[in-house]
Amino acid sequence: MKKTNIFYWISTGLLAALMLMSGISNVMVDAASVEAFRHLGYPVYLLSFLGIAKLLGVAAILVPGFPRLRDWAYAGFVFDLSGAMYSLISVGEPASVWLPMTIGFLLIAASYQLNRRRVEATDAVPAAPSIA
Repeated sequence: MKKTNIFYWISTGLLAALMLMSGISNVMVDAASVEAFRHLGYPVYLLSFLGIAKLLGVAAILVPGFPRLRDWAYAGFVFDLSGAMYSLISVGEPASVWLPMTIGFLLIAASYQLNRRRVEATDAVPAAPSIA
C-alpha cells in the first residue's frame, strides 16, 4: 500500500503540474497559446474556457472526498489531450510535435489506476469491531 501511495502521488503530482501550467497559460491568454490556437483554427475565446476547466480538473483530482468528480476530471483530461493531439495531427504537424503528448496520457492512466488501487485497498480494510 505504501508503494502504491508513493507512485500515486508522483504520477498525480506530475499530472497536476502539467495541467496546472497549461491551464494557467490558457487563462492568461498568453501569446504562445493564442498563436497555437490560431494555427489549429480555433477561436481564441476558447482559451479561457479550457484553462478554467483544466484548473478545476486539477482541483478535482487533488481534493479528497469527491470520487465521481475525480473520475470526470480524469475523463476531461483525456478529452483535452485527445482533442489537442487530433488537432495537431489534422493540421499536419510531425510526430515530434504531438508524440510527446503520450506522456500526459501515461500520467493520466497511472494516476487513475493507482487511485483505483488505493480506493480498493481502503475498502478492503475491515472495520474495527464495535462494542455493542
